[in-house]
Amino acid sequence: MARHILVIDQGTTSTRCIVFDASVAPIAAAQQEFNQLYPKPGWVEHDPEDIWASVLATARQVLSRSSLDAADIAALGISNQRETVVIWDRRTGKAIHNAIVWQDRRTADVCERLEQAGYGAMIAERTGLRLDPYFSATKIGWLLDTVNGAREAAQAGHLAFGTVDSFLLWRLTDGAVHATDATNASRTLLFDIHRGAWDEDLLKLFSVPRAMLPEVRDTAGSFGETHGAHFGAPIAIRGIAGDQHAALIGQACFRPGMVKSTYGTGCFALLNTGQQPITSRHRLITTIAYQFDGQRTYALEGSIFVAGAAVQWLRDGLGLIASAAETGALAAEADPAQQVYMVPAFVGLGAPHWDSDARALLTGMTRGTTRKELARAVLECVAYQTRDLLDAMQADLGAKWSDTDTVIRVDGGMSASDWTMQFLADILATPVDRPTCLESTAVGAAYLAGMAAGLYPDIETFAASWSAQRRFQPAMPAPRRDEKYRGWRDAIARTLLRP
Repeated sequence: MARHILVIDQGTTSTRCIVFDASVAPIAAAQQEFNQLYPKPGWVEHDPEDIWASVLATARQVLSRSSLDAADIAALGISNQRETVVIWDRRTGKAIHNAIVWQDRRTADVCERLEQAGYGAMIAERTGLRLDPYFSATKIGWLLDTVNGAREAAQAGHLAFGTVDSFLLWRLTDGAVHATDATNASRTLLFDIHRGAWDEDLLKLFSVPRAMLPEVRDTAGSFGETHGAHFGAPIAIRGIAGDQHAALIGQACFRPGMVKSTYGTGCFALLNTGQQPITSRHRLITTIAYQFDGQRTYALEGSIFVAGAAVQWLRDGLGLIASAAETGALAAEADPAQQVYMVPAFVGLGAPHWDSDARALLTGMTRGTTRKELARAVLECVAYQTRDLLDAMQADLGAKWSDTDTVIRVDGGMSASDWTMQFLADILATPVDRPTCLESTAVGAAYLAGMAAGLYPDIETFAASWSAQRRFQPAMPAPRRDEKYRGWRDAIARTLLRP
């Protein structure tokens, strides 16, 4: 009997494939970065063929490393970067243009026009989202209106749209399945999260032909099987979720009120709100957390566009560090008397500000500022942004974390930094739990596929098996915490100023 799960964790800057055993423990992994394309300021693209090549290469590599073949794999799960748009020709399987990445801001003017025309409230009510170029719909429109002959081909039924999961599913099944799951559908600005269906009014508003769209399925269930040529024999595909939703599942945040915060390229905090969606009054978004057996569970989400990407900027853009691992040690050595703040609005600001035009800012520098203070500012800004999100969640719930038993569960690459996680706990004044396995996104995708395949246990049993590797307790004195956060709020105010 097959006793392993293969996970494709397709992220913004790299693809990682991991094999999990019957106890949801990772036994082998492979990772490959791919090119980031910046054709114009504020534009971010990926070559879909680079993504596909990285998936095939890492999946084959991890099977080899684990000494397994397709017959040993009970099911395959997929987690993916969300909102990124791929449009391909059904007749050839080839994309008509580079993928437009979730970070891309080229359609900010379209969103502004629609907002000024009064559509924002209707869109928010139906989709739970804001009119922002972060989401998929305006990207689809841009491609259809820009690529020669694309709109005519779409209307003729020749083109298919998908977020990255749908594109990979199409390729993995050799064109047999064009589908997505409810979490990814809920990020497009085209999906009614209350009815669980594509919305005809929104399709008309954004001029997206219905024939382009994938079928929407449960987060855990049947998505067909891989073509035998890819891995030597077919593998059942049994789970798909957007990366942040997969992380919520991997962190076992199944109870309403539980919160996870993931620190990757960006930072994304999700609060499970149960089977009733909560409409945010403080500029958060409402999203589908997961869908099992047709039953939707919802979450409040705060999205930060730049977290780990700011560390990459220190390394690749400025050349101040050789590796991300250096930042914690540098931050610990920084001069405490210097209050340097970094607002990483390289591609605008996400929640709770939602300002597409904002750009990055460094403030508080003196002649004595060194790379140590800059490293500290980059790490600190992640905690400050997280507090902005959690303060908005508190306001929406009408309760403070201090009035609850809430602990923030963290994951993603930056969560490996003890310095960063301690500062996060200090600024939040809330305990922060780091799990035994930091690959929460992949764990979530593995659990979805394994549960659907009958290999993994029920939700309650899985949740009981979750364990923390370390809890970070707040230790910063309240006056110091308040002083540092006031400095952040001042930096944000300066960033949002208009000429």
